[in-house]
Amino acid sequence: MTALYIDADACPVKAEAERVATRHKVAMFVVSNGGLRPSQNPLVETVIVADGPDVADMWIAERCGPGDVVVTGDIPLAARCVEAGARVLKHNGEALTQANIGNVLATRDLMTDLRAADPFRQGGGKGFTKADRSRFLEALERELRAAARV
Repeated sequence: MTALYIDADACPVKAEAERVATRHKVAMFVVSNGGLRPSQNPLVETVIVADGPDVADMWIAERCGPGDVVVTGDIPLAARCVEAGARVLKHNGEALTQANIGNVLATRDLMTDLRAADPFRQGGGKGFTKADRSRFLEALERELRAAARV
């Protein structure tokens, strides 16, 4: 049975994911260490984990597997979920797969090193756009359909 796992801390597409999950009648787990308003939707379970580094990530990684979809911007978590056989999407709709997760991890590590080497480096990533939201909705629809066939 397909499940949708949302790494909810700083996730800009929780409401969109809930709409798609409801349409597909898929159980959705919104996982964080607190501060979220629980949904009244019976298909959505809000999971509050203990405070601590990567506790929500561990909860998701220990439960996801083939036929599941995970939404996260956390690349190490994404790698663990891909390894477990889950389908993984970033918030902008980019799919993380066996074919690209190694390069994505390497790029993340390189950027972490560059930021550490230059403490005066300013700015962050790109802002989240309407186009990102639209790509996410299309990608989630596609991944839930594919997961249901597993």
